[in-house]
Amino acid sequence: MTRCAVLGSPIAHSLSPAMHRAAYAELGLDWRYDAFEVGEDELRGFLSTLGDDVRGLSLTMPLKRVALELADTVDPVAELIGAANTMLFEPDGSRSAHNTDVPGLVAAFAERGITGADTAVVLGGGATAASTLAALRAGLKVSEVTLVVRDIAKAERLLDLAAALDLKTSVTDFGQVEQIGGFDLCVSTLPGGAVDPWAEHFAAVAPVVFDVAYHPWPTQLALVAHRIGTELLNGLDLLVHQATLQVEMMTGRSPAPLAAMRAAAREELDDREPQ
Repeated sequence: MTRCAVLGSPIAHSLSPAMHRAAYAELGLDWRYDAFEVGEDELRGFLSTLGDDVRGLSLTMPLKRVALELADTVDPVAELIGAANTMLFEPDGSRSAHNTDVPGLVAAFAERGITGADTAVVLGGGATAASTLAALRAGLKVSEVTLVVRDIAKAERLLDLAAALDLKTSVTDFGQVEQIGGFDLCVSTLPGGAVDPWAEHFAAVAPVVFDVAYHPWPTQLALVAHRIGTELLNGLDLLVHQATLQVEMMTGRSPAPLAAMRAAAREELDDREPQ
């Protein structure tokens, strides 16, 4: 039996098993997909225990950066972002690292008919914000971004990335939000609840808001966006699209069954809601 898995810490919340197993069922594959709690300093040892029945791994935090060091080849997107969320085990025994978050975000926008924009505001300064910058620039041809972060001093890596992308970028903090407005897109990469104090403002700064949170849902940002008529995307859109790309890479089958994977993720989330 061919095996795949998702690794990270914590891992119990992951929707990857539900999505990938649904894909295997739809594709008629007798494959197995598991979840393993693996910390950053444990990844090398874990990889050494795997047999040749393993085809691919999904990687979540905190493994996305260290995975680059443990791969024989790294795709250009993962190298640029400095993070990989996918590892493939090639027939020759080598490992390749990839990033499906960036094309997954582009695909999530495209599903809503959004294929281009000029300006955007991005909330947050972590790994998801880095993937967002690359997606906005390479996929949607955004030329100017404002980053809103909690600590400007920690935004240096994102500014270096923006320079590499030839993306005009300015940085401010949440103390200056009242001066921020008038964008084509707003993307919040912060955890659910973190934007609550500024939800009324950021729901209205652009006609399209992408809130990467998905559980618990809806967030305050989503509630306000819905109330005022702002078009809204959420983290489940990103999660499903990046997972379909992983399935295609791991199985060699395309297209992956997007609808079945999305339905499985939603069902899993519904099961987690308090009764």
